[in-house]
Amino acid sequence: MNDIKAEQLEQLYRSESARLERIAIRKVGHGSGADVVQDTFARLWAKALEQIVLTPAYLSRCVCNAAIDQLRSDKRSARLPQLITEEQYIAPAPTPQQIIIAIDALRHVDRVIGQLPERTRHIFVLNRTHDCTYDEIATALGISYSTVEREIAKALLACRAALDDMVSD
Repeated sequence: MNDIKAEQLEQLYRSESARLERIAIRKVGHGSGADVVQDTFARLWAKALEQIVLTPAYLSRCVCNAAIDQLRSDKRSARLPQLITEEQYIAPAPTPQQIIIAIDALRHVDRVIGQLPERTRHIFVLNRTHDCTYDEIATALGISYSTVEREIAKALLACRAALDDMVSD
């Protein structure tokens, strides 16, 4: 879009947004009125490339349509919790095969962690098992923050490679 069109649309937004927001608020309420107007102007930004003449009547119709879309969306969102059953909230119970696969994966990753260089393993365990921050680890071990980042990255890459190996086998 050329600069003149952008300036014209910006000027139109400044001059018409308050009026259009009042129209939208009457349809969707205070909480969403400004959003409807902003969404409308975002859509119009793309349409402005097509040389559409943006009159106040056209803007009013666009805002009304966008407000109706917003109302429909809000109604769908409000109904959704009533449509979901309790069983849909609960994660499905893993099958015995899934449990065995997960245990094998944990054992494999544990072996990989055990084979890491001592410092890498120590830093990784402090972070992932004991919830120590990178700053805390760097201070406690007398190393730089970037060294902690590098060691964690090495450990994560090793774990990822171990899991990828399991999947490809």
